[in-house]
Amino acid sequence: MKVRTTYYPALEDVKKAAELLRSEVYQTPLQQSFTLSERFNSNIFLKREDTQIVRSYKIRGAYNKIRSLEGSERCVVCASAGNHAQGVALSCYRLGIKGVIFMPATTPKQKIQQVNMFGKDKVEIIIEGDTFDDSSKLAKKYCE
Repeated sequence: MKVRTTYYPALEDVKKAAELLRSEVYQTPLQQSFTLSERFNSNIFLKREDTQIVRSYKIRGAYNKIRSLEGSERCVVCASAGNHAQGVALSCYRLGIKGVIFMPATTPKQKIQQVNMFGKDKVEIIIEGDTFDDSSKLAKKYCE
């Protein structure tokens, strides 16, 4: 028997998240891609999430989830080699929540610096593991 793990949020939850995020993230533009529109004979628009402060849409999910935590849950541990780490770091800083972010040794220095910049004194970065999978296992073990 296969267990279904896909989560589909209720429309009301999506609306709540959109309202919550309205003051926390940039309202990024839609920009028509003339190249793709011509190639596929359709009007193709790109949602420019690369214009977010963390250069990714990942801030949306990270902030929404971290904001929902209560009490003893208000500490975040994750593993990431980039954009997710930046979203978590900025969310932790803005919400005043401690974060511990595991990053593999192969993470570019620029990404580590960005996570430090966004998380400031709220985030501890642990560089350990050769791959993302290694870092993820270490993050899970840290939580035990």
